[in-house]
Amino acid sequence: MNLFADIRALVIDSLNAMVASGDLPEGLDMANVAVEPPRDAAHGDMATNAAMVLAKPAGLPPRAIAEKLAARLGADDRITSAEVAGPGFLNLRLAPALWQGVVKAALGSGRDFGRSDMGKGIKVNVEFVSANPTGPMHVGHTRGAVFGDALAALLDFAGHQVTREYYINDAGAQVDVLARSAYERYREANGLSPEIAEGLYPGDYLIPVGEALKEKYGAALLDKPESVWLADIREFATEAMLRMIQDDLALLGVRMDVFSSEKTVTASGRIEEAIETLRGLGLIYDGTLEPPKGKLPEDWEEREQTLFRSTAHGDDVDRPVKKSDGSWTYFAPDIAYHWDKVHRGFDQLINVFGADHGGYVKRLKAVVSALSNGRVPLDIKLTQLVKLYKNGVPFKMSKRAGTFVTLRDVVEQAGADVTRFVMLTRKNDAPLDFDFDKVLEQSKDNPVFYVQYAHARVSSVIRKAGEAGIAVDDATLNAADLTQLSHEAEIGLAKKIAEWPRLVEIAARGHEPHRVAFYLYELASDLHAHWNRGNEETGLRFIQDDAAVSQAKIALARAAGVVISAGLGILGVTPAEEMR
Repeated sequence: MNLFADIRALVIDSLNAMVASGDLPEGLDMANVAVEPPRDAAHGDMATNAAMVLAKPAGLPPRAIAEKLAARLGADDRITSAEVAGPGFLNLRLAPALWQGVVKAALGSGRDFGRSDMGKGIKVNVEFVSANPTGPMHVGHTRGAVFGDALAALLDFAGHQVTREYYINDAGAQVDVLARSAYERYREANGLSPEIAEGLYPGDYLIPVGEALKEKYGAALLDKPESVWLADIREFATEAMLRMIQDDLALLGVRMDVFSSEKTVTASGRIEEAIETLRGLGLIYDGTLEPPKGKLPEDWEEREQTLFRSTAHGDDVDRPVKKSDGSWTYFAPDIAYHWDKVHRGFDQLINVFGADHGGYVKRLKAVVSALSNGRVPLDIKLTQLVKLYKNGVPFKMSKRAGTFVTLRDVVEQAGADVTRFVMLTRKNDAPLDFDFDKVLEQSKDNPVFYVQYAHARVSSVIRKAGEAGIAVDDATLNAADLTQLSHEAEIGLAKKIAEWPRLVEIAARGHEPHRVAFYLYELASDLHAHWNRGNEETGLRFIQDDAAVSQAKIALARAAGVVISAGLGILGVTPAEEMR
């Protein structure tokens, strides 16, 4: 049930009736007609911009349209008043039965309340994390992992067919560096002093890899030239790092559907295939790029290269795909990988990158547009940095990784639920401060605690009602006489619950899972306020002397709990049954 969609359908039906009666001309595009909460709740329950968006194409004053529309809407039993405001906005007040019906719908659907078919089953690939397999996940990866996983869950909830994917960058120079670093730990395991030269990975996390290499090879590789051991150790260490990354992700509650390998994509001939496809489209040519603006890098030289005409698809400059020496650029495997995703039949691609990948956005969008003939949109979401604090002071933890704070460090300090929720309390492209004291304190200022406490309170009410002999199973609550919910505070809480299905669609359409966290905090605030009001007005308490009245009021609390549970499910957070 989406009450906002229902009322919008009523508005559209009324507008169509106005067309039929000659009050509006035919052929009007009503796609931009919206029904939404008014900016000021005192103005009504919902507002529509119908008269404002149709006035110009209809050639009529907006107030003239609004007044006739108000008359038609006012005749419907669901609308108690329709008032024209300002230049032509229309404020609506709804009958209490509709808000009571929202409670019933939430109880009837359970955690599926708010699910949408908006996505119409389209296939979406969400690629996120995709860290180089050279060490454990760091705190920056944590934010990308949480954001990508929550976005995938949100899209699924909104009716999309979602694949979570991790792209393993296992074909570049960094995995050779990993192999050399692991070899030094292998030497260490054999009783020699490791020579961790500049540029190698110094983290202690490679010590177990070195020990595992000793167990496999003994001393056979000692003092052997790199040409003998590099390939084998590279594969061994890469697999070990990937297992570590999978373990780290599991600690955070993230599981991928697909792991794609750059090495596999490269070996499959996808690069050549993609480049030839682009060449057939007239988008590959040999040329010389203009020098970069500003001071030239010392290593820049004017030379002919094989270029992708990405400016034909919205990029600022054309991009090299092959160097003058005949080797592929870093961009070429990315082209092949996205060509592979297009070939797998996805209708939409979403990449979640760190903030340092901003320069890749336009070129990747250009190549996906070219390879899919504009059919497959690519949205790239950049996640900004996370700064760690403890009691307001920048916080440094033990760096097992050698140079950075790990995902495991953060989760072991704060817990997976807290980590996930906090990572979604800011929009992905806004910097985030993560204070270990703040995120664990029990106060209204801590959104994790506040939302969890709201769900725990609902659970507490249900337990206490059961102990008092009041039937509170969902079937009984769903059959309760909800006309008992007539106080403005009760209707107000039902109104906030009614926003959930609309919020899901807005958040999914914008690829913005942080909206779910914001909404849950608002709903929790309304529930806590209603609870506190009951301390002064006994008639608002959830448990009353009359069992039937109690069941109606508990149904309201349960409906709020259902939505909180569903929202936390999207965020990957376990709802709390009690607070300790």
